[in-house]
Amino acid sequence: MEQMVFDESRLKNVLKTALIEVLEERRALFSELFTEALEDIALVNAIKEGETTKAASKEEIYRIIEAKA
Repeated sequence: MEQMVFDESRLKNVLKTALIEVLEERRALFSELFTEALEDIALVNAIKEGETTKAASKEEIYRIIEAKA
């Protein structure tokens, strides 16, 4: 059985190249995943902020939505 000798810098370059190729070929998928992650973070932040503010009535919420539309 042959024994392989690892060249750390060569392995690093091969992995970088492979990652870049995947990102370029699957740009739409990566963009979609990144967007979803950002939306999840924003939702978590909104929930945390909502836990520390006073409650709003349904009417107040609809009034705010209508004003922005």
